[in-house]
Amino acid sequence: MTVDSWEHVAFAFWVLGSGFWVLDTSFYFRLRCRLFLAVIVILNTQLTLLLIITVGYFITRAGVFSQKTRADLTNIIIYVMMPCNTFSAFHKGITPEMLRQCMVVLFASFGLQTLVFILNKTLYFRIPKQRRVVLQYATITNNAAFMGLPILGAVFGPTGVLYGSIMLIPMRVVMWTFGLSLFTTMEKKETAKVLATHPCMLAVFVGLGYIFAPFELPVFLSGAIGMIGDCVSILPMLIVGSILCGVKPRDVLLKECFYFSVFRLVMILVTAFGVLTLLRLDPLVTGVVVLSSAMPAALTTAILAEKYGQDSEFATKAIFVSTVLSMVTLPIITELLAWLAPV
Repeated sequence: MTVDSWEHVAFAFWVLGSGFWVLDTSFYFRLRCRLFLAVIVILNTQLTLLLIITVGYFITRAGVFSQKTRADLTNIIIYVMMPCNTFSAFHKGITPEMLRQCMVVLFASFGLQTLVFILNKTLYFRIPKQRRVVLQYATITNNAAFMGLPILGAVFGPTGVLYGSIMLIPMRVVMWTFGLSLFTTMEKKETAKVLATHPCMLAVFVGLGYIFAPFELPVFLSGAIGMIGDCVSILPMLIVGSILCGVKPRDVLLKECFYFSVFRLVMILVTAFGVLTLLRLDPLVTGVVVLSSAMPAALTTAILAEKYGQDSEFATKAIFVSTVLSMVTLPIITELLAWLAPV
């Protein structure tokens, strides 16, 4: 169904809810239509994610997706697909001119990452280390790419997608430096060497350089990188479903997961909203930064936990619980922000 068709459906719902006397094409009607579309995008994205996780669950139970296959696929995701996805996040539609125009967004995103980094040091000190590192990683990074960009586009239009893409840059830098270091147990010098030469970290350096490069990659090359990187949207969810296959349903509902979800889905965005409002930034910038920070745990949490021998089952539970709860929180937050920063 096209956007225009959805607007007609939204119009019908709005009329039924508000009375026929409001039949007009006012700003508020168009805002209500946009909100309706945003909720549809949110629910479709989350249901898609949960459905693919379910597929991973059942193919594991059927014996098609073995633990060895999962380990091999994890390596392919980390060493091939994620670097391509990371590089694509830097060069898709981002130019030096756009960065200058969106410098406020970039600084706001770095500020948010710094704030979360500081809070991360004290939030989970009572939780055992294997689970603590999982929650710390899931706190500094979220699902702002796969889930966030479509939602930002539905709420704030093309400008929201542009700002959201820039929001990903500081997150990528932090997730492949501090975030990756959480899962390693080597000496500091060895850890620094591994981090500096990790394919995902190299992709960050190359991506930053490419932004300012006076040339563009050939279409076939950028297309191949993009297609490989896009696989990150699907395959990690199959792995999450495979890990869940070994978990009893009643064991998913852990208090640590709910504690994390409240902080990830509510407290971070409330803090970001308060700070950005005090700074009197542009409402659209505030809206994009806050909505991006409201996304659930990133799928890479389970992938890295699986790769580096941490508690991947617990990581999967945190992803599942935060994603399900976000089906409630995101529509509410989206409506509030759309009134704050209408486009």
